[in-house]
Amino acid sequence: MPFPFSFTRISPKGDASFVERDLAEEMPVAIEFNGVGYAVLMATPGDVAELVQGFALAERLVLPSDAPLDVDVHVTEQGLVARATLPPERVEGLLGRVRHRVSDSSCGLCGVENLEQALRPLPAVTARSTAGRAAIFRALGDLAAHQPLNRQTGAVHAAALAGADGAIRLAYEDVGRHNAFDKLIGAMRRRQLSWDGGFALLSSRCSYELVEKAALANCPLLVTISAPTRLAAERAASAGLPIIVLARADAMLAAGGLPG
Repeated sequence: MPFPFSFTRISPKGDASFVERDLAEEMPVAIEFNGVGYAVLMATPGDVAELVQGFALAERLVLPSDAPLDVDVHVTEQGLVARATLPPERVEGLLGRVRHRVSDSSCGLCGVENLEQALRPLPAVTARSTAGRAAIFRALGDLAAHQPLNRQTGAVHAAALAGADGAIRLAYEDVGRHNAFDKLIGAMRRRQLSWDGGFALLSSRCSYELVEKAALANCPLLVTISAPTRLAAERAASAGLPIIVLARADAMLAAGGLPG
């Protein structure tokens, strides 16, 4: 169910007005197969049984010819725990691909503990961006020039480091938005570069995982071209991370700080 969230709408001329926008829900879904805590996905909390079935097929834990999985969904304070049972002949494949520790299936705690790990507190962002609206609009206008692979394929995301003046200093591309941001943060670490009052610009939606990566990298400002989820906006606020979302040529929405 959409959740209303307040933003400040800013135009290139500096006009500001308050707007309310519905954000999509995003929460951790811990998936267990045969008592094994296998993965935690950040997902929209609906059609969970279908999600688990498709995930099991994608992970090659079941075959299309297998009977549909029985999935029990449990609601916790941290998120959802989805428990499914694989056919006996698929258990060996499960144990070969397990990503998390094996739990005692009778304790009922594995998924809950995995959810707690997924929602660990984020460190407070101490860096500050001095970039104003003109710098952000400048970086938005220049981003396409730093996306050669996307020009060729139209299928990859970009993550860029922009200076306080809006000039793009580094940019990386990848089919995964998380991978692109990891590449940027990793390159900054290897080159010993700091944010220097600038910001990160991502050609994607603002998801919880990207907010977490930004906070862990002490990013002073996260700008994304598409909308955030409710969880992303709330987690950014808890870490003191300003975000600017739906950043387009005609306007952008700001939360947690108003660029000059």
